[in-house]
Amino acid sequence: MLNHYETVFIATPVLSEQQMKEAVLKFKKVITDNSGEIVHEENWGLKKLAYPIQKKSTGFYYLIEFTGPGSLIEDLEVQYRRDERIIRFLTFKMEKFAVEYAEKKRRQKEKEKEKESEQINEE
Repeated sequence: MLNHYETVFIATPVLSEQQMKEAVLKFKKVITDNSGEIVHEENWGLKKLAYPIQKKSTGFYYLIEFTGPGSLIEDLEVQYRRDERIIRFLTFKMEKFAVEYAEKKRRQKEKEKEKESEQINEE
């Protein structure tokens, strides 16, 4: 049975946009190579950290929501630990209510985008 997971990682703020894209592609590939399927992803961008990590006060946040077998998590987290670009990460298994909430939130965002595009077209 496939479980539903969400992972967020924080990359060091000194990365270029290209390096950040490469890091994201690497972790997405780890997920798909281990029979996982990406459901949703969000780039949260550069944000201030709550406390300094490795003498850095900001970091690039990225979220990936995916389904996959439990064995995938160990492989993914090993890759996070080996990658010097990643300063923190968190992966957790989503229960059915969290999955429903995430889907509802995505639908709501899509509706808001549609309304914004309609307003722009009217102007």
